[in-house]
Amino acid sequence: MALVVQKYGGSSVSDAEKIKHVAARVIATQAQGNQVVVVVSAMGDTTDELIDLANSVTTDVGGNREMDILLTAGERISMALLAMAIKDQGLKAMSFTGFQAGISTDSEHGSARIWKIDPKRIQDALKDGNVVVVAGFQGFSFENGDTTTLGRGGSDTTAVALAAALKADICEIYSDVDGVYTADPRIVPRARKLAQIDLDSMLELSSSGAKILYIRAVEFARRHRVPLRVRSTFSADPGTLVYTTKEGEEMEEPVVSGVAADSTQSKVTVIGVPDRPGKAAEIFQAVAEAGANIDMIVQNVSTTENHLSDISFTLPHNDRHKAVEALKAKQGDIGFQSVSYDDEIGKLSIVGAGMKTSSGVSAKLFGALAKAGINIEMISTSEIRISVVTRADQLKEATRIVHTAFELDATETAVIYAGTGR
Repeated sequence: MALVVQKYGGSSVSDAEKIKHVAARVIATQAQGNQVVVVVSAMGDTTDELIDLANSVTTDVGGNREMDILLTAGERISMALLAMAIKDQGLKAMSFTGFQAGISTDSEHGSARIWKIDPKRIQDALKDGNVVVVAGFQGFSFENGDTTTLGRGGSDTTAVALAAALKADICEIYSDVDGVYTADPRIVPRARKLAQIDLDSMLELSSSGAKILYIRAVEFARRHRVPLRVRSTFSADPGTLVYTTKEGEEMEEPVVSGVAADSTQSKVTVIGVPDRPGKAAEIFQAVAEAGANIDMIVQNVSTTENHLSDISFTLPHNDRHKAVEALKAKQGDIGFQSVSYDDEIGKLSIVGAGMKTSSGVSAKLFGALAKAGINIEMISTSEIRISVVTRADQLKEATRIVHTAFELDATETAVIYAGTGR
């Protein structure tokens, strides 16, 4: 008997009929001889509606205890309704909150990290023949017992973490597209669905802006060697297997697996930095203390008689203000001339494990962008990824051009069932 963990996103459980449809899929999975644990997100736009409601009664909603208690209500509604629907269709089911499921976290409200999972209650319920339905996105602090939320993509992370703790045979992530595509099909209509992709490439795509799987969930899967399958709630397509290779295994990987576009970043430039050891460290220490997460970094070589250089870096839009303010507060101590920012940028990335052993990838990427008249402002690379920063208003065009240049286009238009990607 296999143990299957399934996660259904908000678009999959957005109304009563869709919840009944998910219940039927879960029942069909158990009928194949499997034990089934289901993780659910809040219905549709419930989380956004709860945030709006909080904003209507207070101006302080960021990362606090009461906000976490409020936001976890959405997933609790979904879990209870799905358990009821499963029972109504003839199976035994039990629903569990994050606390009841034994998901213990640190105490960082709004972005807690999982410390450990004690799945005993889940295991007991499975032995008793139940389908177990768990509220995603939430846990409880091992430090003080408070309810916590896991931040963006928290339900994906919940599902993968439970799969690891339960030693599940597979963790299936259901959304409104048929799997992992070579690009976002909302940007590239002829994006091609991948039958499989390695976890390292999936990790790079997620970190570069691909929304189908959140990076924390992929990191957890990679660390604990959890096989993933990305599927659609609304079709019978087998989806995409996201696999991990064992040491010594050799897999023939495509040169480029996919193209990711990220329009959620800003660029900050620190101008006139003294070209002396330790100054870059001071800059990034200030940014780190502000709680901002940096992505790409470029430093210009000092060419002036004053020995000054410029340092540019990218970071999420939401972190830009606090990073800039932290730098301005330290300007006198660090000794740079000024700081500027640009919110109108876009990041384009190509990812593929086969890039490690293939030449000419950079030339093809830069050549395709140059031919289309798209300027590159920053470049960053890893062993299996090349990222460039362009103007935000050119990002979609650049994504389509690069996708075609690497011969990733499919012959047919991709199907999007619900329109949100989650």
